[in-house]
Amino acid sequence: MSVEEQVKEIVAKIVHVDKNLMTRESTFKDMKADSLDMVQALVAVEDRFDIEIPDEEAQKFQNFGDFISYVESRIAEKEKA
Repeated sequence: MSVEEQVKEIVAKIVHVDKNLMTRESTFKDMKADSLDMVQALVAVEDRFDIEIPDEEAQKFQNFGDFISYVESRIAEKEKA
């Protein structure tokens, strides 16, 4: 399963949205996610992939695609180390 699919699954469970409706252009606002949902999603993704997503980075995410790209880049960095 791709990183994107895994992240979609995590976020869909927390936000209670159909993962098939989630696109890289979707925003957390589109998904009706509140700040608690977003924090829970970030923590779950951090735990799943054993990465850290600093708050200042998370605040830069404009849409779901930004979130996926960031997670993929952190995983790639971790694998190089």
